[in-house]
Amino acid sequence: MHAFTEKDLRASFVNASLRERNAIVLPDLSHVGWEHLDYLGWRDPKQPLAGFMVVPVDDRPVGILLRQTEQRARSRAQCSWCEDVTLPNDVVFFSAKRSGQAGRNGNTVGTLLCERFECSANVRRPLPPAYLGYDVEAARQRRIDALRAHAEGFARDIRDSR
Repeated sequence: MHAFTEKDLRASFVNASLRERNAIVLPDLSHVGWEHLDYLGWRDPKQPLAGFMVVPVDDRPVGILLRQTEQRARSRAQCSWCEDVTLPNDVVFFSAKRSGQAGRNGNTVGTLLCERFECSANVRRPLPPAYLGYDVEAARQRRIDALRAHAEGFARDIRDSR
């Protein structure tokens, strides 16, 4: 993922009003390891149920305002994007308004995601070899490609709903 500016990030939110965009507290972009990210996700400590993510789609940022459900799952859930079965973190359900008229009508899309958006780190973590001759690096790259496809598909679904 290439670096985006604060202006790029604010303008990228497709399912937020102008007032909501201006109120978003952005992360410190000088400390972001862009080369190790497939999407940028962050939480605002002042809004514990809000989540924000920016996904590159066709080299352009697509920002999505997410809302976490208050209720926790009874059993351990698996992240729909990184699909890591040995997660070191919690997974929660997020919903996002669709863009445009569909979002104003109340249409939403939901997904299970790592609570603090750790997916990029999870897919890059080396896995133990499944069998003799197992190509660990190829498996890692497949996981990275799958994460990018999941994130981009979700962003397109939110953005392109009219």
